Amino acid sequence: MMASIGDFDPLNTRVPATKIEVTVSSAYTVCKNHQAYLLIMFLCSLLSTLVVVLYVQAVGTKEWREFGRTEVIDNTRNPDFVRKFVLDFFFEEKQNLRFDVYNVDSRSCNISKYDFLGQTFCTLGEIISSTGGRVEKTLSGIPGKKCGVIIFTAEELSNCRDIATMQLCANKLDKKDFFGKSDPFLVFYRSNEDGTFTICHKTEVIKNTLNPVWQSFTIPVRALCNGDYDRTVKVDVFDWDRDGSHDFIGEFTTSYRELSRGQNQFNVYEVLNPKKKGKKKKYVNSGTVSNPSQPTSLHYMSPYQMNSYAMALRAVGEIIQDYDSDKLFPAYGFGAKLPPDGKISHAFPLGGDAENPNCLGIEGVLEAYFQSLRTVQLYGPTNFAPVINKVANCAAEITDGSQYFVLLMITDGVISDMVQTKEAVVNAAALPLSIIIVGVGPAEFDAMEELDGDEVRVSSRGRLAERDIVQFVPFRDYIDRSGNHVLSMARLAKDVLAEIPDQLLSFMKSRGIPPPPLLEKCQSL
Repeated sequence: MMASIGDFDPLNTRVPATKIEVTVSSAYTVCKNHQAYLLIMFLCSLLSTLVVVLYVQAVGTKEWREFGRTEVIDNTRNPDFVRKFVLDFFFEEKQNLRFDVYNVDSRSCNISKYDFLGQTFCTLGEIISSTGGRVEKTLSGIPGKKCGVIIFTAEELSNCRDIATMQLCANKLDKKDFFGKSDPFLVFYRSNEDGTFTICHKTEVIKNTLNPVWQSFTIPVRALCNGDYDRTVKVDVFDWDRDGSHDFIGEFTTSYRELSRGQNQFNVYEVLNPKKKGKKKKYVNSGTVSNPSQPTSLHYMSPYQMNSYAMALRAVGEIIQDYDSDKLFPAYGFGAKLPPDGKISHAFPLGGDAENPNCLGIEGVLEAYFQSLRTVQLYGPTNFAPVINKVANCAAEITDGSQYFVLLMITDGVISDMVQTKEAVVNAAALPLSIIIVGVGPAEFDAMEELDGDEVRVSSRGRLAERDIVQFVPFRDYIDRSGNHVLSMARLAKDVLAEIPDQLLSFMKSRGIPPPPLLEKCQSL
């Protein structure tokens, strides 16, 4: 939709300070020039369902024409509207504006069916030229009643055309509802030069949970930070209440530069409530919020489908778990900053318990994986050797043939310690251990194929691996073109497990370990 203030000018003599294009979404309005938004503080005692309508006055005819409306906000006397009014600014003209406020008590779009609450007048130049771009106006229109105050703030928008897409989730938020869990939602604000904040986005409400995963959303970077990547962005966490008196859970600050880090990077923020922090000596935080990167990330948590890591883990894990007697699987992540001090670890338990890294079944591993996405910050470099050495140390304790270990590693192909990893594989080849590597994503997997060593045995410091213990498969070979569905579980199972039996037997034979009596009896039948 194209919009500007004033009459049609056939001679094209009216030139705005900056020519703009207006884009309207369901939640906010974006443009390239000046942006005016408002906050209405009503003094009346009753809660209202409010909308504000902006009218502009034509230069020639002086006719008032509707320019746009805010969104409707329910049950409030202090609405904070997300949708902005975006206007062309003509320095040489007096651009008269009128703001009408209504209580919406009808589903109709016809304003005549709404209850008129008040109005105020100003000019666009008055708002822009005011100190800090901020003007307060008293509402009038209902004789004998104080209708409240409107606050206008204006800022010239940059030419930044970037679009940000993000998704956030939270973990262990404070419980606010007495009879149940919270109904959390997020409110984003960008900072202003005078230290105040302007609302720029609201998420949806997730009902009855302390661990919400909000849907992804797209927002112009202009709306988030006006093109200044280092500008402070504040995020408030609220517990939604039907009557509009939403309970404050906590807040954190960030910036667009931090939010937009590379696709394999995560941000984890402590949600802090300043009032609790000041009153309670043992107060830590009111939960954590994280953004699992962009939708292009292989770790991206969509509310509609599993990500590539989870798909690969379930597809392969459900196959190999059948060969484990107790179904308890130690599960580790590699390459992350861990709370609370941000220490980098390359072999941390996904469940967060260093004393007991076991997860019950593949579903337990998946649950621990999703939990870790909410609590850790993925961080480079990507080192394989620490995890391989950790599992190898476990295998080194049981070499009598009673147990055989299979390490499943899911990776995007990036590896930062190839020399150390080769050494770890060569050392592990002498132990009852096999390594399955599943590569996810579109990257080249030359390093993984080198570790596979089907044709050339892995070597390190002049030593060759005693056995071939690595099997690599690219997961993309087993999913459809959309990347959403595994095509052949049977073929995946065959390729993943193809070398495991021979690798197990090669270890047993090299150590002179005979099959157990029960197995011998079964083979003779």
